[in-house]
Amino acid sequence: MFRILVIAAALVCCLEATPRALRRSDLRGGGRIVGGTDADIKDFPYQLSFQYRGRHSCGASIIGEDWAITAAHCSDDMSADEVSLRAGSSTSGKGGEVYQVTDIIIHEQYEYYTIGYDICLLKAATKFKFGDGIAAIPLASVTPTVGTILTISGWGTTFEWGTYPKQLQQVQVPVVDHAKCSEYYEQYGGVSDTMLCAGLSTGGKDACQGDSGGPYVANGQLVGIVSWGKGCARPQYPGVAADVAHLRKWVTEKTGI
Repeated sequence: MFRILVIAAALVCCLEATPRALRRSDLRGGGRIVGGTDADIKDFPYQLSFQYRGRHSCGASIIGEDWAITAAHCSDDMSADEVSLRAGSSTSGKGGEVYQVTDIIIHEQYEYYTIGYDICLLKAATKFKFGDGIAAIPLASVTPTVGTILTISGWGTTFEWGTYPKQLQQVQVPVVDHAKCSEYYEQYGGVSDTMLCAGLSTGGKDACQGDSGGPYVANGQLVGIVSWGKGCARPQYPGVAADVAHLRKWVTEKTGI
C-alpha cells in the first residue's frame, strides 16, 4: 500500500518523495489537509474514507452507483476483503454508511518506483445510497489549465507526519505548469504526462499523508487523484496527482462510466 519512491540510481535522495497514504503501522484514523479548513460532507458528497481493516488509510471518490476511484498505491498488495469505504460522513471513523469492496482494479501500467499510472478502481458490494451527503462526481475529460483553482479534500495530516483531527478538511490550490513542475521534481525523474501538479510556490497548502487517493476537483468535476509529493506543502514542491482526463479512457473501459 505504501511505497517510498525509489529511483534506482538515486536511492538516498528520493526517500522524501513519497505517496500520500498512511503506513499501515501509522493508521490512527482521521487526519486533515495542510493549511485547510473544516468541511461538511454535504458539500463534498463524493468523498470517501478508504478503510483498511476498518481504519482510515486513504481517500477515494464515488464515480458511479457502485464504483469508486482512488490511488493505486493505496490498495497495492491488498485483498478486497480487507477494504471498505465509508460514505456520507464528515468524520473518517464513524457515521454515514460503510460499504465492503468486492473488486480492486489497479491500472496495468502502475509502477511503484515512479508512482506512474497511480489510479485504481474499487467495486462496492452494494450500490451507494445516494442522497444528502452521498453522490457521484463526474470525471473530467479535459486537463485544467495552469492557474485553475482546484479543491482538495480529505483526512490527511496537518503537516508532514502530523496530527489527525477527524473532521474532513478542504483547501484550494492552483494548477502548476507541467514543465515547471517537472523541473522541480527533476531529481525524482520529473512528472509524466499522466500526472497533474497543483500548489503554491510559497507552499503552505497541500494534501498530505492520509489524503492519497482523494479528489482534486474543479467546476464540479474530478480532475485529479492525490498521489505523491516531496513532503507536504513545501515551497516549490507542489502536490502531484494522477491526471483523470489522461486516464479516463481506461476508467470507461473498466466500468462503462
